[in-house]
Amino acid sequence: MLQVKDKLTLAEFLAIPEGDVTYELVDGEVIPKMSPKKFHSRLTRVLLQLLDEWCAGRGEVCPELAIKLTRRGRDWVPTPDILYISADRFPPDWEEDGACPVPPELAIEIISPGQTFGQLAAKARDYLDAGVLRVWVVDSQARSITVFYPDAPPQTYMGDTPLIDSLFDGLEITAEQVFQLARIPG
Repeated sequence: MLQVKDKLTLAEFLAIPEGDVTYELVDGEVIPKMSPKKFHSRLTRVLLQLLDEWCAGRGEVCPELAIKLTRRGRDWVPTPDILYISADRFPPDWEEDGACPVPPELAIEIISPGQTFGQLAAKARDYLDAGVLRVWVVDSQARSITVFYPDAPPQTYMGDTPLIDSLFDGLEITAEQVFQLARIPG
């Protein structure tokens, strides 16, 4: 486990070597992410597969890619469970092996044991304030996907109601489809 006593700058945080634990930079502090469990891992795999099939030629879908953002005027480096960034937004000259330098269109957070919907709803607001266009919070217990928008109230999808968004032209999934493919018990 990384031991940090003082607040870190963005450059210091980005210089931390990769290891078994994923960290986020929040208000200068290094915060470890929750360790994914079986349902979380299955949901990540299914969402990656569905989004990857949809986005062929449109951009990139990445699991646990850190993003350089600003939160309340300070450097913030969250690591969403999954992100999607379009080819239009992705800097064509960005070839370094590091954090994503621009806000993606989509950040997906999957609730882990020990986390609450309220915590991730607050994080969703921070993502939107930093320029992310959509945030999905996936709740395996409620079998729901809540979509957060920068200019509208969040909308929760359950069952067979299609999650359709003009930002992701041609993508149509349902919460039930995701949870069935991930073999999450109902």
